[in-house]
Amino acid sequence: MSAVSGFHSSKPESMPAEYDGLKHLIPESVTPQLDSRYTLRGKNGNDVQIPMLAWGAWSWGDESTFHWSDEELPSVQKAWQECLKRGMTFVDTAQVYGSGKSEKILGDLINHHSPGVDRSQIIVQTKWLPNVTDGATALIHPVDAPYKQLHNTLERMNLKYVDSYMVHGHIHASSISQVAKGLAKCVEEGLTKTVGVANYSVEDMLQMQDALAKYGIPLATNQCEYSILRRMPELEGMLEACRQHKIVFQSYSSVAQGRLTGKYSKDNPPPKEYRFSSYDMEHIEPVLQVQRRLAQKYNVSVTAVALNWNIIKGAVPVVGMRKESQALEDMQAFGWRLTREEVAELDKLGYRGKLTKLWQQG
Repeated sequence: MSAVSGFHSSKPESMPAEYDGLKHLIPESVTPQLDSRYTLRGKNGNDVQIPMLAWGAWSWGDESTFHWSDEELPSVQKAWQECLKRGMTFVDTAQVYGSGKSEKILGDLINHHSPGVDRSQIIVQTKWLPNVTDGATALIHPVDAPYKQLHNTLERMNLKYVDSYMVHGHIHASSISQVAKGLAKCVEEGLTKTVGVANYSVEDMLQMQDALAKYGIPLATNQCEYSILRRMPELEGMLEACRQHKIVFQSYSSVAQGRLTGKYSKDNPPPKEYRFSSYDMEHIEPVLQVQRRLAQKYNVSVTAVALNWNIIKGAVPVVGMRKESQALEDMQAFGWRLTREEVAELDKLGYRGKLTKLWQQG
């Protein structure tokens, strides 16, 4: 089962004309900086401070979607060095990425390519994908499945703990209360500092929050697909619910798998495997035209405009990083912010997005 399975329409549905997306903006007095931080809440104040941007490691080791080659490792290592210099050390991976290889690569970066940087300064986030990474374990041991798989993760990464451990999607046969009990066990034994979910609806997210509260553990975060081209989390109340309950909202495919970077065009479309927000480039060109103009105005990359939009909407974007130039362009999202009028212009050209049968938010 692919993480991009499901039904994705190529015909975009526009946002409702009367919808006001500006209500989600963080205070105008706040200009996102490289050293700005959000808090992932842990038990008894064992919190984790995270940057406003996370590096996505899905591509590391993944051959089926991202056509990974080990020849790319030096490039990733060089990019990592640039991230270390700027304190941007929040990395998102998953047990299913590259069938565990992504975790191994991240572990190697931490253990062998982070000179002078203490482990406590690096934020590691990984995800348990039930019924995929653990076969029948989730059915036979519904409570212990995430616990057992986190042990495997730590062995692959040669680490003692992760900072954030998430349920990759609400596709588990076990109940939310059973999964919460398993996550609580991970926290109690010090295998993770915080816990969260990904691809959960608002209702399921709040159910998980209540289930974890029985163990005195906050739900730290929810990660869903969100970009200018995929506004469902706004429309269904996800952004507002996260804000009200102090749950950090993370956005994956925040640049629509490269479609909002300026790299692709109608004549040079992205690979067919890049299926999130997979609209024809001709439908995306109006958004890109505005991004290019704003990128020139602020002297930043086209990518940075899309990321800044995410950040000032209150999201922590998770963006793929495979080489130094990508990391440097992505970090241009900080030190400035779009005006309300510019956000409104991008909002008007954005799309609603679709749900799928596999992910509730993908």
